[in-house]
Amino acid sequence: MIMAVAGQGRYAGAVPPLAGFTVGVTAARRAEELATMLERRGAVVQHGAALRIVPLADDAQLHESTRALIARPPDVTVATTGIGFRGWIEAAEGWGLGAELITVLGKGTVLARGPKARGAIRASGLTDTWSPASESSAEVLDHLLGSGVDGMRIAVQLHGEPLPDMVEALVMAGAEVVEVPVYRWLPPADIGPLDRLTDAALSAGIDILTFTSAPAAASLLARAGERGIRDELITALRGPVVCMCVGPVTAAPLQDVDVPTVQPHRSRLGAMVRELEAVAPTRARWLPVAGHVLELRGHAVLVDGNLRTVPPTGMALLRVLARRPGRVVARAELLRSLPGGGDDEHAVETAVARLRAALGEPKLLQTVVKRGYRLALDPAAGPVPLGGHCGDGGVR
Repeated sequence: MIMAVAGQGRYAGAVPPLAGFTVGVTAARRAEELATMLERRGAVVQHGAALRIVPLADDAQLHESTRALIARPPDVTVATTGIGFRGWIEAAEGWGLGAELITVLGKGTVLARGPKARGAIRASGLTDTWSPASESSAEVLDHLLGSGVDGMRIAVQLHGEPLPDMVEALVMAGAEVVEVPVYRWLPPADIGPLDRLTDAALSAGIDILTFTSAPAAASLLARAGERGIRDELITALRGPVVCMCVGPVTAAPLQDVDVPTVQPHRSRLGAMVRELEAVAPTRARWLPVAGHVLELRGHAVLVDGNLRTVPPTGMALLRVLARRPGRVVARAELLRSLPGGGDDEHAVETAVARLRAALGEPKLLQTVVKRGYRLALDPAAGPVPLGGHCGDGGVR
């Protein structure tokens, strides 16, 4: 007996794991790389950068911090990211300050937050003296405080995100902290793509939103607030839209407003995509219908493991029918679910005909004369839970 089970992919290997899902990308840096990884796994990607990066060569604040450290060398330098530290050195070289910066940093102690930062340090000709196994800023802070920092001048290389807890703790312990803001982020110059991405999330056009930085998450919420739709967006992010974050720091602005997030075990782009590969298919809805297995994904349907692309109108109808599989849904209710509304029930007949054609199996949908339509649920399937991920809060 076949049961309707969400997430147990009987045909999961037949199609890419993200096929049928629309994934939103809020990243500015490495957005193309992330989009390519997602598309290779079958996803449809919509990009709306929540931030823009200030070019290093034009960053007056970074230039000022660099000159200040050359004038008064730090006792300790903390490199938090490989790309950030490498970019700092390259920017200094562009200003004609590269050799001086490396010399003054080499006179003090250099700490690396993780292996990528360590690699960038060594590539510049410097030597790191310590790095935490956890790759966490918290462990770096504990190490510094345990060693004693009173009276020391400490340079902390930032990478887009401030580290107020670390800086405050060091200052309270008696250190002088120089923040080095590498790759500072500002709101996007063109806000249109971000607004369109937000609108898609509100209208069930996005199944999963990805975040690779805390400022991106904060910027998305701030922009929604400016538009007067912040509460609606938060509601969507708590329910039908899944928020995938690269790590706990990135997730913090969302968790602060009680939005649940999914995170990989390691804060890496590749790990995030692999986690998404595993999570997305489990959010689908499975139903035994007319001798076939029907799987509802975001903008597509699998019929016996074969991917069928369904237009938005058809998916809207299918979601309503799947909430009550086997039961008749009146034409009037189906009409209300159609994008754009209207009052002509003939539009439902047209939409059903197109949906049957898209599914390739007309008998999946039954017409009940003078009443409406139903999914032809197999009578031997046993009880099927009402609702489900595609009907009331999962990936749609």
